[in-house]
Amino acid sequence: MKSQLRALVVEDEASTRHELAAMLGALPEIGAVGEADGGEAAVRLLGTETYDAVFLDISMPGLDGMEVARVLSMLSAPPAIVFVTASEHHAVEAFGIGAADYLLKPVRPERLAEAVGRVGVLRRPAQDAARDEPADELSVVQIETGRHTVFVHRDDIQFAEAHGDYVRLHTAEGSHLIRLSLTYLEEVWAVAGFVRAHRGYLVAVRWVRDLRVSSSSGLLACTPAGDVPVSRRHSRALKERLLAAVRDETSRR
Repeated sequence: MKSQLRALVVEDEASTRHELAAMLGALPEIGAVGEADGGEAAVRLLGTETYDAVFLDISMPGLDGMEVARVLSMLSAPPAIVFVTASEHHAVEAFGIGAADYLLKPVRPERLAEAVGRVGVLRRPAQDAARDEPADELSVVQIETGRHTVFVHRDDIQFAEAHGDYVRLHTAEGSHLIRLSLTYLEEVWAVAGFVRAHRGYLVAVRWVRDLRVSSSSGLLACTPAGDVPVSRRHSRALKERLLAAVRDETSRR
């Protein structure tokens, strides 16, 4: 049985702090949950207690979240840091100092569970994490076109568009129709960074160059192969995945 994680919530607003602590306590991976009402209190507590993860607000009076994170990075065995904030603007800086994740308020339960999962992978031995890796599926798509068979590598696909019972796969070289459902592709390609942007579109996060607002089409995710419409329902999840991609790229540098 895996040991449970000890978490600390650092947030100056009492109601938000208690709510986040309760959400964490409801997750099976989490054991004890501590609370601190500010940066100074967190640093004092972490001087005497050991935690696996700190869920840290950024904008706090006195010692803010970024300053707390820098203090924690100097510990011999620092906890994983998950920033919880209302602003997207600190994401690059947060991942630059090694944050495990970056959550936007109000925190959705599924994103919190995902962040805890990331912490769990970081805190357990690498071989255990390897055993948990899902099997790769449809990394190469085989498409029959008359007398020809075309093999399309998933990494070259920038977005997928629903076409009735088919899906059109868009790459830099062109597009290909395949008889699969968009829902099925969403399930098997989630591990490869494909995210639902609209009920009729999946987009590969790695190919999104920017988001922009069009007066005629609303929010668009721009890829080299074309622009993908982003619905209000899916915009937040896509933004969070893009922020996570920034974190991953920064950590590899």
